Amino acid sequence: MPTHSVGPEIIDFYSETISESDRLSSSADGALEMVRTQELLRRHLPTAPARVIDIGAGPGAHARWLAEDGYEVDLIDPVPRHVEEATAAGFNSALGDARSLAADDGTYDVALVLGPLYHLLDHGDRVKALREAVRVVRPGGLVAAAAIGRYASLFEHVATTMLTIERVRDAVSDILVSGIHEPGRKGFTSAYFHTGEGLAAEMREAGLSAPRVYGIEGPVWSALKATELHTKDSLIDSKMFEAALTAARLAEPHPDLLAASSHMLAVATV
Repeated sequence: MPTHSVGPEIIDFYSETISESDRLSSSADGALEMVRTQELLRRHLPTAPARVIDIGAGPGAHARWLAEDGYEVDLIDPVPRHVEEATAAGFNSALGDARSLAADDGTYDVALVLGPLYHLLDHGDRVKALREAVRVVRPGGLVAAAAIGRYASLFEHVATTMLTIERVRDAVSDILVSGIHEPGRKGFTSAYFHTGEGLAAEMREAGLSAPRVYGIEGPVWSALKATELHTKDSLIDSKMFEAALTAARLAEPHPDLLAASSHMLAVATV
């Protein structure tokens, strides 16, 4: 897939600005996202062995534990750096676009779309990506898609204290209205931030019925982030981490708390 099919600012961001390989292990809120994503997916995944396509897989953070659980995983990502890192780690990884997958119809038991929806600003592109996930999964298989929550940047930049900076405050204000983050405004690249209702609606539009939407990190992830940032102490494996994880689990039956998560996960059967 030619890399120009994804915005060059996105390729540059993941190639030069951040390392996605350690995002889910280097901070407490990242580790919370990983633990909860594993927990929620394992609740819905078919029994291993089964075939999984990880679309927007990055360097393979989720592919690693899926393979350890006994799943056969193929990785697709638009960022050459990610494909190179995943291949070096021993995964079957290839350049690809979530909106136009090379796989045949019904090839997989599970399609994970844990990154693409973040960076497809156009509604039609997001639905196209979800329809492609549906296409490559067998009838009765699973599609799981992640999204950044609409209010995540509001909570995050209280934790970082950057919400007092005018350009950051203005960017967050715009996200709250439109869901769109433009590159260069507050240290992130082009992105779309979903509401829970919007994510479920896009899943339904793509042909999936009765999607279940979960808040991944729960309502207190930003307190975890703030404490770790300002004390400079790792909170991974701490009592506060365990409390935040407990809060995420307790929040699940309460839809009003969904909006407080940094990320959401929607799951549905094809």
